[in-house]
Amino acid sequence: MKVGKLWSLVLALTLFAGLAAGCGGGSGQAGNGGDGNSGKAEEIYFLNFKPEIAAIYEKIAKDYEAETGVKVKVVTAAAGTYETTLKSEIAKSEAPTIFQINGPVGYQNWKDYALDLKDTKLYSYLSDQSLAVTNDGGVYGIPYVVEGYGIIYNNAIMQKYFALPDKAVSISSMEEVNNFDTLKAVVEDMTAKADKLGIKGVFSSTSLASGEQWRWQTHLANYPFFYEFKEDTAFDNPILAGMSKTEVEFKYNSNFKNLFDLYINNSVTKPTMLGSKSVTDSMAEFALGQSAMVQNGNWAWAQINEVDGNVVKAEDIKFLPIYTGMSGEESQGLAVGTENYLAVNSKVSPEKQQASIAFLEWLFSSDKGKAYVTNELGFIAPFNTFKDNEKPADPLAKEVSDWMNKDGITSVPWAFAAFPSEEFKNVFGDALLQYAQGNKTWDDVVTTVKDSWKAERAK
Repeated sequence: MKVGKLWSLVLALTLFAGLAAGCGGGSGQAGNGGDGNSGKAEEIYFLNFKPEIAAIYEKIAKDYEAETGVKVKVVTAAAGTYETTLKSEIAKSEAPTIFQINGPVGYQNWKDYALDLKDTKLYSYLSDQSLAVTNDGGVYGIPYVVEGYGIIYNNAIMQKYFALPDKAVSISSMEEVNNFDTLKAVVEDMTAKADKLGIKGVFSSTSLASGEQWRWQTHLANYPFFYEFKEDTAFDNPILAGMSKTEVEFKYNSNFKNLFDLYINNSVTKPTMLGSKSVTDSMAEFALGQSAMVQNGNWAWAQINEVDGNVVKAEDIKFLPIYTGMSGEESQGLAVGTENYLAVNSKVSPEKQQASIAFLEWLFSSDKGKAYVTNELGFIAPFNTFKDNEKPADPLAKEVSDWMNKDGITSVPWAFAAFPSEEFKNVFGDALLQYAQGNKTWDDVVTTVKDSWKAERAK
């Protein structure tokens, strides 16, 4: 892959958004963005999407205020509540001046509040400007990170397993695990030998507490829907196909079930207890060596690294693609894309607009800002302001880059950009919890997903 294919996909998405949005873009002119602080705005307000990096944004805000005199108020929405929080905050007299939209789909909800950023330095910094969310010649969302996710594993534990004289699987390294059948055989054998390996379970807990289900109802769900959408030849790419569908078949639900069952049946926590588990719990289990694998993205490095008592060495943290039993998955890479786009509120004063733009330009172009982005936020930032030695050095970011550049491997696009709503995902996640607890059959889950999709599209 690769990156070129990914960017082409995002370009297609933005073109689709332009066709769907008509002429309803946000009003206001951003100016050149170069002297963002010339209006002497004393405070701007950033509504953050990611709870796991909230503390880092607080540090950034303090440094920026010390350097420029402009206060950056950082508010972080709780997991799974960003849209709800934004709706509440945007109506206040002191509304967010910087907020996030979920690509072209999110732009449709917030186009009346999104400032045109086409004349800003921030937009000019993009390595490929086709990554931006555009409409009618305007630029309304700036992507700030390319991310990847898959199954993170601790190679030290895996090497310990491969060295066992009585292992039931005749392979000697993770390089030989390139499909679901092999993964399943390894995982189930490791579960049988958990005591020898010193682990409580192969996988960290499948977090199914309310607001903590996004790894399954969004990230894992990406796979069956990506393959279903891909088969719609009326569209050039699967995400556009998904955005057009009023109903879904959930054709590859059994492939989703393959891996979900493997997760919950070979876990640190019993399936019936997963409703109390959070993503933080899951990552702590991995960091403490209680599990060998956990599904998450490159952003999880900070969570692993900051756990008190972390025993996992950076050189042992690796990525494996998510395998669900699809034909040809041996050539499948990580799921790579972005749903993180920055927007500036067109309804706040011109001074606050300019100050907000100036803060973002500082973050992604100044030495101090870029150091935060690379070393603490751990972003793989899509801006030409970053030199090779300023790109993330953490193990998971490196793994994403390595997988994207492997010969014969194709990354999986983020088809969940086509999901109809946050409510759809929450209903999906709740059904998965009921399934894990034994209160719903898998057929019930499939019916719930199909009905919820149809109902949310009808809205």
